[in-house]
Amino acid sequence: MASVSAVCISERKGTRKKEVPYLDVLPHHGIVGDAHAGDWHRQISLLAQESIDTMRALGLTLTPGAFAENIVTEGIELKTLPVGTRLRVGETVLEVTQIGKQCHNDCEIKKLTGKCIMPTEGIFAVVIRGGRIRPGDAIEQTEAEA
Repeated sequence: MASVSAVCISERKGTRKKEVPYLDVLPHHGIVGDAHAGDWHRQISLLAQESIDTMRALGLTLTPGAFAENIVTEGIELKTLPVGTRLRVGETVLEVTQIGKQCHNDCEIKKLTGKCIMPTEGIFAVVIRGGRIRPGDAIEQTEAEA
C-alpha cells in the first residue's frame, strides 16, 4: 500500500524544506506555513522515496525535503500519474496538476546535491479537500467527487 513517509515545509521558495510532524492543508491555499501556498496550480509538491533512494545510491546524504518536496511518498509511481489524477492522502484529497517542472540551473537544491530530480520525477498538486497529512497516512487514487 502506498503511504506518506515524510512531510516538509519551508518559509522561502527554492530552498530545502524541513521535516515537520504534519501538514495542515486548505483548498485554494495549499499548506499552511509553506512558501508555495497560494491559489495557484503548484500548491503541494510530492516526490517518491524511491527516487530519493536512487540519488542516495550515488553517495549523497539526503534528508526529507532535500529536493524542496512537501510530501515524500512510498509505494506509488508518482511520475506515471496523469494530470487530473485525484489522490486521497490521509483525510485530504489532492489533484495532480503538473508532472515535473523547469529547474533553475543555479537552484540551491542542484548546488547541494549535484542534480535536481524534481524536474523529471516530482509532481505537483492542488488541495481539493483540506485536512491534516501525517507520515504513515495511506495514499490511494480516488475518483472525482460528485
